[in-house]
Amino acid sequence: MARKNIHGKKGVKFKAGFTASKKKNMMRNLVTELFKFGHVEVTEKVAFDLKILADEMVTFAKKGDLHSRRQASRVIRDIYADETGKVTVLQKLFDEIAPKYKERNGGYTRALKVQNRRGDNSPMCLVELV
Repeated sequence: MARKNIHGKKGVKFKAGFTASKKKNMMRNLVTELFKFGHVEVTEKVAFDLKILADEMVTFAKKGDLHSRRQASRVIRDIYADETGKVTVLQKLFDEIAPKYKERNGGYTRALKVQNRRGDNSPMCLVELV
């Protein structure tokens, strides 16, 4: 997908906007990394959206049926969770992570504020599984 041209008084400028599809792909990558490693460091605004999506995926995994597994697979990337290449992140979510939260009603993730990012002083959070 090419960048869009914007025509104005000063000539042609380029616009490379952060579209909804880019945000969706970023959230898919982040929730996959969260379940793979158990924690991920992001900005505060991204952490808010990431917590909602991750809690939804754990809820699907707690149900454990085929329909829930297919709904979760629409979001979670198909990558391996270990070095041996035998367990995917989706399998780890349904087999290891979901049974830990069987008695818990929501609130599967937490966001801890950490130091601001050095480059642009953006507030950062560490999102981790409880």
